[in-house]
Amino acid sequence: MIRRLLMSSAISALTISAPAYAQNEVESREATSSRSERLRPHDEASEEILVTAPYPQNQLDVLSGTSVLSGQELTRQLRPTIAETLARQPGVSATSFGPNASRPVLRGFQGERIRVLTDGIGSIDVSNTSVDHAPAVNPLTAERIEVLRGPAALLFGSSAIGGVVNVIDNRIPRRMPEKPAHFDAIAGYGSAADETTLSGVLDVPINDRIVLHLDGSYVKTGDLRTGGYLYSRNVREEAAEHAAEQNEPELLVEANARGRLANTAAETSDFGGGLTYIGERGSLGFSVSRYDSLYGVPARFDGHGHHDEEVEDAVDGHAHDHSGVRLDLRQTRIDVRGEYQLEGFIDRIRVRAAGADYRHDELESPGVVGTSFFNRGYEGRVEAVQTRRDRWSGAIGGQFFVRNFRVEGEEKFLPKSNTQQYGLFTLQSFDFGVLRAEAGARVEHSSISADADADLGNGNIARSFDAFSFSAGASYPLTNGVRIGLNASRTERAPSAEEMFANGPHLGTQAFEIGNPAFTKEASWGLEATLKGRGEGYRFAVSAYHNWFSNYIYDYLTGTEIDGLPVYQYAQADARYYGFEGELSARLATIGNLEIRGDVLGDYVRATIKGSGPAPRIPPLRLLGGVEAQAVQVNGRVEVERVFGQDRISGYETPTDGYTMVNTSLAWMPFSGNATSLILSANNIFDVTARRHPSVIKDFAPLAGRDIRLTARFQL
Repeated sequence: MIRRLLMSSAISALTISAPAYAQNEVESREATSSRSERLRPHDEASEEILVTAPYPQNQLDVLSGTSVLSGQELTRQLRPTIAETLARQPGVSATSFGPNASRPVLRGFQGERIRVLTDGIGSIDVSNTSVDHAPAVNPLTAERIEVLRGPAALLFGSSAIGGVVNVIDNRIPRRMPEKPAHFDAIAGYGSAADETTLSGVLDVPINDRIVLHLDGSYVKTGDLRTGGYLYSRNVREEAAEHAAEQNEPELLVEANARGRLANTAAETSDFGGGLTYIGERGSLGFSVSRYDSLYGVPARFDGHGHHDEEVEDAVDGHAHDHSGVRLDLRQTRIDVRGEYQLEGFIDRIRVRAAGADYRHDELESPGVVGTSFFNRGYEGRVEAVQTRRDRWSGAIGGQFFVRNFRVEGEEKFLPKSNTQQYGLFTLQSFDFGVLRAEAGARVEHSSISADADADLGNGNIARSFDAFSFSAGASYPLTNGVRIGLNASRTERAPSAEEMFANGPHLGTQAFEIGNPAFTKEASWGLEATLKGRGEGYRFAVSAYHNWFSNYIYDYLTGTEIDGLPVYQYAQADARYYGFEGELSARLATIGNLEIRGDVLGDYVRATIKGSGPAPRIPPLRLLGGVEAQAVQVNGRVEVERVFGQDRISGYETPTDGYTMVNTSLAWMPFSGNATSLILSANNIFDVTARRHPSVIKDFAPLAGRDIRLTARFQL
């Protein structure tokens, strides 16, 4: 229930118009503004227009880092998980808890500090609870994926300080098909995990106002084949030392294992249907979907011949199958979206809401459920988009989120909890030709409670928080098509139920986690500078950022053990994050109808917790460069990715070696005017061993080895 109504205050930006820098710069802005005003949810959006906002914005105008993945690039990068699909975008890494449970990492932030959305609404799962929990998000149904990094993401919740990933699909149709039926299908095969993928989307107009949508996808993979040793160098060295001391030569054989990563096979299906009424002044639609996934997570090996399951033996006193834990995930979800166009100060009202019933069981052996996670959640938002008035545009809105979460079984580390959040937000933009300013604010009330639980030793606990966040910035043209911008932000985040109430064994992270119900709000000040531009044959974007945190929430290793598990205690301290990300694409040459393009991207982040040292699981410096030959019907690409080693680590981490991957692809588009294509790609051609530092199990679960992929997409 809503406890109280929150009042919001909009932040105004006062700017002084500068003399016209260049007439064509102003004309370009007017053309873009006109196009954005005409753009509706049922219209197509180009790569330049960002739709993850109350009103469409040109990427050049957004005062933070952004990425858009769509079209052929999306088809080429598609993987079974959203994190692996986005892993080659600037500022993006992945948690990589095996090939099937992987969440995006944005600017070094993960978990509670980023949000993964489906068409603007959260995934309503428990993937934020632990890195071994897969997000219930299907990239195969995406029309486009947008990534917002930095303060622009605060429109979607105070917990999104790191950024937002928005998977935009057409499950609730946005437009009437131009043909009697629109059909889009994808079939693929990947050699590294013997992966088979099938996906199909069908949109059919029932009459001139109602559209029916049906979609389904199925992915099946075997155990992942890796490029070298399964276990990292430090684990192998520890095993060699232990084998010599204990005279256990068989331990050396196991420690030097290569090839397939056991218990990483998966089978996932996702089916949905939607219906939309599209009228002259608006639309209203709904969809129902079902997501099922059965996947394994790799068992860890500590160099002494011990695996996760042997730790479980100490915790619960039962025998376990040492093949590893498998997770059986099910989610049923209902979504609603509506829009109505008005006249006057408000141009249109948008409504978006969803509810989901989620459950996953952790199977210790076939048919034996060790622990079950239940999550029932509801989320909705209303946006009132203002009519553009000369140089002023904006939107105001409200959002709610309700979550009922409980854990039952041996891995019960958290009492039954309830989270309610209610927020109001605004975003206002001012265009003075050469100078553009933007300001936004969000006020949010959170109520978080936990039921008394004798097993965990806690009574009834209830906390409430009021958080206020705002940002303001401006951009200025250096030349025609090139803009420099600066944005300042102040953000506040309420601690999560997991950070406050945890008090038990969490085998997914191989830890006994202890929270602190007395936590205060996490707050930060941030600055971000951007330089963006595009012109004839080139485009680029560079962002540099710095965040100063107070009461930053983190976990640290206490040095003690409970039930055979190391104890990790949540704490608060000051912290600093700073870094950069950038990308450049340019036409190198034109030979007849063939265009040669080159591109490069890079990202780096450095994070320090005061009194503790480097923050854990921070991705290292990365550079990626590619050359692409583009013709009317054929595209070829070669790219090299260099990820440097990470030796700036917390006290309980191990260093991670760097690696260099070479990838190539060839795409054939037989028909003009649609997305029909055949793509052959070879990833990690030289079969190198690669480990991502943000992964909790990177010492036991490397990335895929050589992977030959064939993807066919057919559109009618």
